[in-house]
Amino acid sequence: MRLRNVKNAEEILENCSFLITEPQKYKGKFHKLFDNDNPICLEIGMGKGSFLIKKALNNPNINFIGIEKMSSILARAIQNITPHNLKNIKVIRCDALELDAIFNKEIDTIYLNFSDPWPKSRHAKRRLTSPTFLNIYEKIFKNKKTILLKTDNTLLFESSIVSLSTFGYKIKDISLDLHNSDKVYETTEYEEKFCQLNVKINYLKAEKE
Repeated sequence: MRLRNVKNAEEILENCSFLITEPQKYKGKFHKLFDNDNPICLEIGMGKGSFLIKKALNNPNINFIGIEKMSSILARAIQNITPHNLKNIKVIRCDALELDAIFNKEIDTIYLNFSDPWPKSRHAKRRLTSPTFLNIYEKIFKNKKTILLKTDNTLLFESSIVSLSTFGYKIKDISLDLHNSDKVYETTEYEEKFCQLNVKINYLKAEKE
């Protein structure tokens, strides 16, 4: 599902009140940006923002940050988020490799929703559950580390289980067909399309003390 370029993307970003343009300035101080001490959850690769909007609406006492590295994708998410006037959402334009330069032990939960599976073996280190990224997450998690993953890609799911387990995470919850389970979850724009096509969604929740 490719997103067309948004012609006025940069203008949308410039006029967004909840876009953090210099996030490094808030490293270790994001609670001040939200003006509260509520938990902070991070979605890496927020797409059009559907999941983040639902989480923020359903959890007003939790702060949410979404990151994207492409201006057009982030601009579309901003357009979708803006009408809701949510005070518990912030967005950042950055690459996930930069996260430890932005956060310092202040993230409670990381959401990985339909991340690029990077199926070729030579690209395995680019997967968001590879040791490369798990090492970065170690530096940004606050206390207990919690990662929630959803994907339709079996290879990514299986490799994530191995990588997380090797890194000391315990799989606390798992489903090979999330839409036909009794679990309550917020959907992404990808999931809504997959539901119509009866595509099975893999889900896991991993924790590390």
